[in-house]
Amino acid sequence: MLDWKERRHLVKISNLYYAEGWTQEQIAKKVGVSRPGISKLLQKAKELGIIEVYIKDENAHTVELELKLKREFGLRDVIVVSTVGYTPGMSRKAVGKAGAYYLSRNLKDVKLLGISWGTTVAEVVKEYPYERREGIKIIPLEGGMGRQYVEIHANQLAYELSKKMNSTCSYLYAPAIVETEELKERLMEMHDIEAVLEEGKNVDVALISIGNPHKGSTLRKIGYLQEDEMNSLRKMGVAGDIASRFFDELGAPINQDDKVIGISLEQLKKIRTVIAVVDGVYKLESVLSALNGNYLDVLIIDEQTAAALLDER
Repeated sequence: MLDWKERRHLVKISNLYYAEGWTQEQIAKKVGVSRPGISKLLQKAKELGIIEVYIKDENAHTVELELKLKREFGLRDVIVVSTVGYTPGMSRKAVGKAGAYYLSRNLKDVKLLGISWGTTVAEVVKEYPYERREGIKIIPLEGGMGRQYVEIHANQLAYELSKKMNSTCSYLYAPAIVETEELKERLMEMHDIEAVLEEGKNVDVALISIGNPHKGSTLRKIGYLQEDEMNSLRKMGVAGDIASRFFDELGAPINQDDKVIGISLEQLKKIRTVIAVVDGVYKLESVLSALNGNYLDVLIIDEQTAAALLDER
């Protein structure tokens, strides 16, 4: 009996070969196996009834969405998670599980792994398997202190993920957003904070999510944004945020008053691989804007939001 990962792998290879017209040699190079290996996998797909005259599988639609999103937005990789009929909690868990699996399989040559914060990123950490990754250090990409929602702060997630990897992590002992720019300057002069921010700029891979400050905002829920600030963000044309940094519908950074202690959007763009895990159609505008800003390399997303992204283009 195949598990969902093996079955999904067979569907993707079948779709590339029969629907996209790729050669077995091209597919072999993409997935990192030999050409005879691809031939055997295609034969296995036929034996299992995945391939008849067409690709027959419930995941075929998600694979088609993945290929279209990659082409449309120039992404390196896309994982679309089938979540039809799921509750919001079930959907977030499914996206988190897919994100954990993808991350675990794509850590070759990674020494520094950056992690942001939020409920979806927390789900990735929760679903991540226990394994030995002693050579990797986890770096929080922004501050996060306080007594509320500690379980989704970047420091806590870095710690939890490092435990699962049997590795180490750094801690950014500062709030994500401080009260004044003067306070931010003083904090950033502290050696421990400065050192972690420097590590954050130099991570090999960044695991992030995307927020919508106007709908279902964790920033608002956690107390970092007040009603007057929300109104101000609307007037400035803010469409979304990554690591507490705001951007407009074209993806251009909006620097209100720079009171954020963490990685900037400009620095994020320079990271080798940025993996975004996103769940919820209410984030559609924010995800589209982040894609417009070219902040992402890999997108792991629920099926409904993925389809809506393509409808918007």
